[in-house]
Amino acid sequence: MSQALTDLVPAEWRSTVTMLATPLRWIPEWTSVVLNSMNGQHPAVIALVALALLMPVLLLVAGMWSTMISIYTLPFRSGRGAFVTALLMAWWDAGRCIWLYWTGFARLMMALAGWALGGVKFVLLTIRNAVLGLVRSPLAMLDWTSRRYFQPGVPWIAFLVLVLWSAVEATVFTFTLQPTLNEVFGGLTGYEPNPRVMAPLLFVFLFMLIAGSFACVQVLTEAVKHKRVGEIVQMALVESAVMFFEVIFLYRELIDAVTPWIAQQSGGEVRLGLVSTLLLASFGWVGVRGMSWFLFGRFGTPALLAILSRQTISQEGVSAVPAPVTNDMWRAPVDALKKEVAWFEKEGKHLFELLTLPTLQLLAAALNFAVVVVQSHPAFALPFKSMDDLLVSNPFASMHRTGKSERKSGVGLHTPRDPMPRVAS
Repeated sequence: MSQALTDLVPAEWRSTVTMLATPLRWIPEWTSVVLNSMNGQHPAVIALVALALLMPVLLLVAGMWSTMISIYTLPFRSGRGAFVTALLMAWWDAGRCIWLYWTGFARLMMALAGWALGGVKFVLLTIRNAVLGLVRSPLAMLDWTSRRYFQPGVPWIAFLVLVLWSAVEATVFTFTLQPTLNEVFGGLTGYEPNPRVMAPLLFVFLFMLIAGSFACVQVLTEAVKHKRVGEIVQMALVESAVMFFEVIFLYRELIDAVTPWIAQQSGGEVRLGLVSTLLLASFGWVGVRGMSWFLFGRFGTPALLAILSRQTISQEGVSAVPAPVTNDMWRAPVDALKKEVAWFEKEGKHLFELLTLPTLQLLAAALNFAVVVVQSHPAFALPFKSMDDLLVSNPFASMHRTGKSERKSGVGLHTPRDPMPRVAS
């Protein structure tokens, strides 16, 4: 390219132009050799080498052009000592920026490796904590229950046992009563009821009936304790009706199931009639209900009634259910989300700084070479410590804000006509 430009000059001036262009003629050939040195290599190798060396090589090319061009200005420049010093410092800054460019990639790789390692560690810790939680949760629940249950509060164990007992009793009597109800509904409607529909409905009905019988016993006990005669008579009638229904339709089936065994053991001499069957069924109902009542019904039934009525229960002046404590249930998750967003913003800014700061420092070093040729001092103070330093480093803006006052103090950009301090001539 330089030979083609020389050929454009008249023949009598070519030797002179060739001599004057000697400091510049070697730069294009050198640049071409450096940039084409990786031809024929694997594309992955070319990409890796370009990522590591392309920007530093371009900075060296810009520095060479600026240095060689500045040679032509030395005979006409005032303050040549300061200019040479600034040019040497520009090369020093370029070397530091190239080194920081390479170490910046090392820091970026270490940061990415740290993120990957942290992600793997987070997944492993999550899996470990989940497994440990599954193993320890039953033991923790038993420990919490053993410590909390003996303090004043809702008797949850009695309440849960009451619900479980009602469900078990309803299940047993569902299978006992279902054939009878199928015959009754079949006789009334003329077709066989669907057992998939009949069984759940019968279970729900029996569950509510059994739980209601416990509620009647609780109200009757409270009425007797406080000597409320009206409630005693009312609850006695209701409980008698409940007992009659359960004895006729439920417990009688149990007595009928053991009647053949009684006849077999007595040799046919004892045959249960209507009265004896009903008395045995009533005795069975009283035994089962009394046993369940004294075991857990008297503790769990008040909790059941309190939950259904949304009221607190009290035992001997101590409130079993404490008043609800006002708690900001949404503030803690929002604060945690804000902390996570702030952390991701901080880490994203740090990662962006690792990606951009080394490259921008090389560009600033290349611009410093051009500014040194024109102004005899660099435009940027390198290296940049952070992105904030890079963003606020704008010598053009400072020149427009402060004007000639900064130029007199040696800060900001100067024009070629500004007086320069004479260090050496």
